[in-house]
Amino acid sequence: MTATTNRPTTTPTGAAVPTGSEGAAATIRPRKPVLAATGGPVKRPSAAAHLSDADVVRLGQELDAIRDRVVASRGAKDAAYIRRVIRVQRSLEVAGRATLMLSKRKTAFVAGTAMLSVAKILENMEIGHNVLHGQWDWMRDPDIHSTTWEWDFVTPAAAWKHTHNDLHHTWTNVLGKDKDVGYSILRMDEDQPWHPGNLGNPLYNMVLAPFFEWGIAIYDLELEAVKDGEKSTADLKKDLKAVGRKVVRQFTKDYVATPLAAAPFGSGKQALIGTFTANAIRNVWAHSVIFCGHFPDGVDTFTEEEIEGETRGDWYIRQMLGSANISGSKLMHLMTGNLSHQIEHHCFPDLPSNRYHEVAVEMREICERYGLPYTTGPLPKQVYQAWAKVFRLALPNRPRTLPKGSGKAVNDAVPPRRSALPLVASVG
Repeated sequence: MTATTNRPTTTPTGAAVPTGSEGAAATIRPRKPVLAATGGPVKRPSAAAHLSDADVVRLGQELDAIRDRVVASRGAKDAAYIRRVIRVQRSLEVAGRATLMLSKRKTAFVAGTAMLSVAKILENMEIGHNVLHGQWDWMRDPDIHSTTWEWDFVTPAAAWKHTHNDLHHTWTNVLGKDKDVGYSILRMDEDQPWHPGNLGNPLYNMVLAPFFEWGIAIYDLELEAVKDGEKSTADLKKDLKAVGRKVVRQFTKDYVATPLAAAPFGSGKQALIGTFTANAIRNVWAHSVIFCGHFPDGVDTFTEEEIEGETRGDWYIRQMLGSANISGSKLMHLMTGNLSHQIEHHCFPDLPSNRYHEVAVEMREICERYGLPYTTGPLPKQVYQAWAKVFRLALPNRPRTLPKGSGKAVNDAVPPRRSALPLVASVG
């Protein structure tokens, strides 16, 4: 059973002590921070500035209690859920590919492509993403385990687990640490310096969406880390070979085997187009869900100063402020891999995804009680806000009007200023 997956641990001294392979490669791979046992950061995020150290301790204890309760109650019902989803997904994939064999007929092309698209979305979102987080490791089923699962994505599972589980979920929205803030190509925060290349933000994102899996595969290679000397060239070569093997596997399945099987029925070309379309639909959907969870209005970013001295409660707060949910139906939650509960997922990344809806009720109440924002909204609204940010941050920050007597001209450019969210009284 994974007890603290993706969550930094706490020691009385606060010293970062790497273990296992992490210690051996400390100069190459960034260490995970070790949370402080007491106190708090020198500067808390503005949305949590009203909370005292005691408030944060109590908040952390409440969230730990929620997690412990869900962990203790995992059982047959949860196991049946994930096995049922896997059966449905595999049935849809087989049916979709079989139907594409007759895709010379327009109805078969549409039906086969639709079934394969849904199958790929389910495998990527509700199954692959969550299995690789270790959400189902407690079942001790070697077929549904984070160490054995290889998903239907061109990036290898091992590479993704490093950049996503180890880095993104540890350094959530910390500028300079969490490369998911823009994926090293997009400017997604005002505090990121602007350069002329950012004018291409909208174009980069338009290309990224339908080819999202390829963008992630390149991102997972950590080319920037190689350039900065944080990753060795030997590791890069090893990762390139792993990506190459995965690309061959994916191409063979989607663009060779399926079209060849359809060729005797005169549907080879249509099957090729159908599988390409299914991948594009899955990629656009995954891109939209991920951007809705991280970039809508109300999602905060953080400086290293704001995480220095973080306690367990502060780490929880950062996950809450740095994520956004998507409101909608049960079907929508399923198709997003329950990443529509992004706040709950970031606080408890290794809890079974089918339990996030019940956790969300308590999480929202806790946020209200502690005066913390709980960012959520329907999918169209969140997508619009994320894309609006892509367009807005393609341009330099707008100069701000300063009060009279400030000593600067009204139109002088000023450094980016972090937006302050409304605060309420601290919990007593």
